[in-house]
Amino acid sequence: MKIKSIAIKSAGVMLALALALSAVMFAGCGSKSTSTSSEQEKTSAISASPKSTSTSGDAYEGDVAIPDNAVKGTITVKNYGDIEFALLPDIAPKTVANFEKLVKSGFYDGLTFHRIMDGFMIQGGDPLGTGMGGSEEKVEGEFSENGFDNKLSHVRGVMSMARSQDVNSASSQFFIVHKDSQFLDGQYAAFGVVTKGMSVVDKIAADAKPTDGNGTISAENQPVIEKITINE
Repeated sequence: MKIKSIAIKSAGVMLALALALSAVMFAGCGSKSTSTSSEQEKTSAISASPKSTSTSGDAYEGDVAIPDNAVKGTITVKNYGDIEFALLPDIAPKTVANFEKLVKSGFYDGLTFHRIMDGFMIQGGDPLGTGMGGSEEKVEGEFSENGFDNKLSHVRGVMSMARSQDVNSASSQFFIVHKDSQFLDGQYAAFGVVTKGMSVVDKIAADAKPTDGNGTISAENQPVIEKITINE
């Protein structure tokens, strides 16, 4: 599936920021897919007027508190360090359950961040490393445009799911918001927050050398996710 592009209108100027929203799904569960999809979806544009109000802290500083039942874990990125996170099952239970299941199966170990846009987000979790791959299950989109009350805004340090134009197409690809991007609210399933390690995200974003305006990173330059772990 082709990505769903997000066109952003700010102060009368159209800025092209495309969020990686593709996932190829197959029947089954847990294994990595290395097949490309024959299905194609036309890209669509969403106009909005985002505010750049992000902080420079090392963790999420938004309005949603981290509850006692948060699922905590760590993303270890080769040559960069650890990004600690808390998944919020009260916000997006199906999305959290899917992510946790993939983590515990080792799905993400050795994958990469394949799309990086400094000042926007870093995205990974595609076994193909191209934005066209995913795991073998789709997840229902837990956001307001799909009938879910998701109060987690896409501010700096929020983790959210990438998807195609199909609102229920999220799979394994996820992104971490680098700077406040509330124009995504209601359209993508935010499901967790970074509790420590935004300095790692900052470094990854600063080092990125996209090959185009869409944040595409060449295979040899994609930061490697050595492993993702869940605290037991």
